[in-house]
Amino acid sequence: MEPIDALNETAFLLERELAPGFKVKAFRRAAAVIAAWSPEELAARASDGRLKATKGIGSRTFEIIGEALEGRVPAYLADLRERTAETLAPAVAELRAQLRGDLHAHSEWSDGTTDIPSMVAAARFLGHRYLALTDHSPSLTVANGLSPERLEEELDVVAELNASAATGPDFTLLAGIEVDILDDGSLDQENALLDRLDVVVASVHSKLRADSATMTKRMLGAIDDSRTDVLGHCTGRLVQGSRGTRPPSEFDADAVFAACAAAGVAVEINSRPERQDPPDELIQRALEAGCLFSIDSDAHAPGHLGFLDLGAARAVAAGVPAERIVTTWELPRLLAWTGRR
Repeated sequence: MEPIDALNETAFLLERELAPGFKVKAFRRAAAVIAAWSPEELAARASDGRLKATKGIGSRTFEIIGEALEGRVPAYLADLRERTAETLAPAVAELRAQLRGDLHAHSEWSDGTTDIPSMVAAARFLGHRYLALTDHSPSLTVANGLSPERLEEELDVVAELNASAATGPDFTLLAGIEVDILDDGSLDQENALLDRLDVVVASVHSKLRADSATMTKRMLGAIDDSRTDVLGHCTGRLVQGSRGTRPPSEFDADAVFAACAAAGVAVEINSRPERQDPPDELIQRALEAGCLFSIDSDAHAPGHLGFLDLGAARAVAAGVPAERIVTTWELPRLLAWTGRR
């Protein structure tokens, strides 16, 4: 295999199993270094010792490059493939194959780890037909939320990528945002900018321990905004991971899901292992309320896009029909839905 592909796949699989960021960066850094050379120059540098002495190339990445140049799948990558391989149950595999894309992903423009083209490349590698770039909004300063000016700049980048060969003829990068739901239920970005986006995911990130009445009113305000397409990780809970655990927010689920169903707002099934949000019983209540769903990765790195397997498994367990999952829809139908109001 190609050395750069071996390095990028290694980074992807490490990200998927939530390896430390510094470990992942070593492989992405090495891939960026060798991308500047032709295959002939890379082979020459590997054989005469210059590659091993190159800044950004460590012992493990040098080993992977060397084995790939010899036409072999590097041993480290082969072991990683075996360790991370998952066999999906038939019903889960069937739903996973029907997912056309992902409406919740972040880049280094906010709190993601990589640039936008890297996220696009990973989405295409997984067979996605579309990916919504949903970096954070201004009030979430801890996540480097985008000011109106920075969001406008990002929209230009999205347009340029879609107009170039970077996305390919069978893939579309959607302009989006994960917009904070403010205390009064309003959305944390200028309305004129929200109107220009393909996808708006609205999420609560602050004051998660507010009482049920306060949180319910706040969420209903966002759902009532015609620009909201997806209600993101609705309870805000954390069930595992480096950030510890956090209980779910309290709100009137029946009122919130009834509003989502009436407005055509999809309830997100957030696929991140540390979130698994909503809890199973709330997925069931949203299903009974007639809600649409969006199975999303909430990816902050290319490898995280693979979390959709987990979301598909939870949807199958809850009995959610594929037709009710907007991320199974082809792009024209999806865009007709996000432009519905």
